Amino acid sequence: MHTPVPEYLQEVLADLRAHVGGAVADYIPDLAAADRDRFGVALATTSGRVHTAGDADVEFSIQSVSKPFVYAAAIMDRGVERVLESVGVEPSGEAFDELSLEHDSHRPRNPMINAGAITTHQLLLSDDATAAARVERARGFLSELAGRELRINESILRSELDTADRNLALAHLLRNYGVFSAAAHEAVEGYTAQCSIMVTARDLAVMGSCLANGGLHPQTGAQVVPSDVVRQALSVMAAAGMYDAAGSWFSEVGIPAKSGVSGGMLGVLPGQIGIGLFSPRLDAHGNSARGVAAFRRLSADMNLHLMTAGPVGSAPIRAIERSTDRITVVLQGAIQFAGAEAVLDRLQSIDAEPTTVLFDVSRVDRFLDVGRRMTLEGMRRLRLDGHRIALYDPDGLLPDPDMGDGHFPENLPDRELRRS
Repeated sequence: MHTPVPEYLQEVLADLRAHVGGAVADYIPDLAAADRDRFGVALATTSGRVHTAGDADVEFSIQSVSKPFVYAAAIMDRGVERVLESVGVEPSGEAFDELSLEHDSHRPRNPMINAGAITTHQLLLSDDATAAARVERARGFLSELAGRELRINESILRSELDTADRNLALAHLLRNYGVFSAAAHEAVEGYTAQCSIMVTARDLAVMGSCLANGGLHPQTGAQVVPSDVVRQALSVMAAAGMYDAAGSWFSEVGIPAKSGVSGGMLGVLPGQIGIGLFSPRLDAHGNSARGVAAFRRLSADMNLHLMTAGPVGSAPIRAIERSTDRITVVLQGAIQFAGAEAVLDRLQSIDAEPTTVLFDVSRVDRFLDVGRRMTLEGMRRLRLDGHRIALYDPDGLLPDPDMGDGHFPENLPDRELRRS
C-alpha cells in the first residue's frame, strides 16, 4: 500500500485552484511579474518524511518568512536579553510595514513587522560585524535549516531596493532613536538581501519541521537551534506572524505561521510537522489568499489547531510483530495526525503476500478524529492489497470501524489474540 497523504494534498490543491482572489505584490517589479497561478504545498514531519503536491519545488524569494528564523539566529548570536533590549514581543495589530514602536523605549513592537526585522538583522553576529557578514550569516543559517545551499536572487534584491522608500524611512527613524547605529541604507540593504533568498515550499516545510522538532533537524540529526530559542521564536510567531490578522488567525486556524509578500507561507505545529506553501496572490493583509484557505482546510481536516492537537508522547507504533499466520500492528499513545502519518508510513513496508494484518489498539489512549480516519484508511488500503484485516479493540476506541467502503475489520476476541 501507499500512504494517502500526498493524495490528500493534491485534493486540497485541486479544490482550491478555483480560488483566484487577491493580487500579486505589484509594488515590487520582480514580484509583480510572478506567475500568479503557481500553487504548491509540502508537509515535513519531525521524523524527516516530506509529502508534497503541486508546485512544491518552484523557487520564490523567502521575504518575511525569513523573520522568525533570523530572529532565532539573532538570539543564538547575542542572547535573548540583548535582543529584547532592541525588539519587543507584543503584537502590533498593524500592517507589516507600519512604524510600530513602543512609546518609552522606541523598540519595534515585535520582530515580525518590518521595523523589528530590520533591527533584528542588525543584531546578527556582533556589534562590529560587517554588513556582508550579517547577510552571509542569514543565508548560511537558512541553508542549514533547509538542508541545502540557498542563494540570493540579485535581480529581486535590486528590484526591492529600487522601491524601498518606506523601509528606508523606518530605518532612518530607528537609527535616529538609537535602536541601531548602522547607516539606514546599509541596514535596509542587508535586510532586503535576507528577504531575497530563494526557497521552495519543500524547503519551508523542512525548515519548519526543524522548529517543530525542538531545533533538532529531522533529516541531518544536527541540533541547529537550541530548544529554548525555538520556544521564543515560535511564541512570537504565534502572536504576531500574521500581522493585523494574527488574532483571528490563531483562534480560527491555530497553527503558528508566517507569511511573505512573494506568496510563501510557513506553518509550524510543535511536535508534529512543518508546513510550506506557495501561492503568489495576496489578500488585503498581505498574506497568500490561497495559502490562508489551504491552512484553514488543513487545520480543520487534520485537527492541527494547536489547542486541540492532542498530546504528543510515545511513538504511535509499539511494535510490528510477525508470526506464521499474521502480522500484528501494536499501536499506543494518542493517535493524532503526526502519529497516524507515521503509522501509514510503516504500513507501506508490509509485504504484498496476502496474510492477516491485526491491529492491536489495546494500548492506545485515544484516537483524534484525524487519527481514526487515517488508521481506517490504512486498513482499507491493506484490504485492497488482498490482506485480511482484524482488530483487537477491547475498550472500543474505534467504534463503528467502517474502513470507508462499507467493510469492517474482523473483531478478534482476547483468546484469539493470545494464540501464536
